[in-house]
Amino acid sequence: MIFDDLLEEKAKIIVPEFKKLFFDALQRQTHEGDLLLVEINGFYNPEVYKWTNIPDKNPYMIGFGKDGHSDMMHQRFINDYRRNNIAKETYPEYLKKFEFSEERIQETRLLEEKESMQIQLQMLIYLKIWESDLFIKRLYQITNLINGEDYDWHFKIKGYNREKEISTGTRETIIRKKVRDRLKSLYPGIASAISNAYKTQIRNAIAHSTYFCVGRHIHLTNYDEGDPSSQIEVLSFDDWNSLFHDTIVLYNQMIGLSIWTDNFYAKVAEKHDLQMQIRVSRKDPEEKIVYTMLTYRPYFHDWH
Repeated sequence: MIFDDLLEEKAKIIVPEFKKLFFDALQRQTHEGDLLLVEINGFYNPEVYKWTNIPDKNPYMIGFGKDGHSDMMHQRFINDYRRNNIAKETYPEYLKKFEFSEERIQETRLLEEKESMQIQLQMLIYLKIWESDLFIKRLYQITNLINGEDYDWHFKIKGYNREKEISTGTRETIIRKKVRDRLKSLYPGIASAISNAYKTQIRNAIAHSTYFCVGRHIHLTNYDEGDPSSQIEVLSFDDWNSLFHDTIVLYNQMIGLSIWTDNFYAKVAEKHDLQMQIRVSRKDPEEKIVYTMLTYRPYFHDWH
């Protein structure tokens, strides 16, 4: 279940920082259209050279792409869960149901089983968020902007070790070193939420089903005493609820950031004949900067 009091407790810290992050990105971006590119997903797609149905084979694109379509599908699933699984009680009220009583042992066990089933569904949502290429990409790009760096058109998450293409890094490296660590000084609440929510060992345990539940505890069978990144042997349901609610709050605020960005640039477009300039930092077929005008379509709330 999702508990409003847990969300509100975490949002009190994170929401003001996300608002600051949004305005900082606007002020520190090195081109006025870079934050717009985060919203409309500017990307490099060399597959265009294989297409036979278009004359202009420009690999620099905006729009959904494969990552965007994937993100929208998972977002619908997550939204459905959020709408239909809001607890009618506070988290402390919920925990009172598990207070020991010999008369309620069977009832308590059924509650634990029900909670276990809920958590396994939440684990799927956890993966949908922390494995999402677009979610990680937006975190990375916005971090670049507030650090006064250009929008990265060639962002790429490293996949298999045998890949020869140059990548931005693995998911773990990007989330921890290129996002969390670079946000820590200015946005400690966001950095702390990422630290609490994103655990590589937990992500791997969920992905490979290397865990089991006993009572109100998750036992991770990928625990490895000799591996510094696999030191969690047992995770309480309370700890899971904490990291899951941090994940949801971060996810909610990234959606909020997207809405703020969309609204901001819609107003900018209205003042400039529905036009907006973006900068494309090309590496293909040669390294150079190209400036392109986009047109805003108010009816569709999109850019082309």
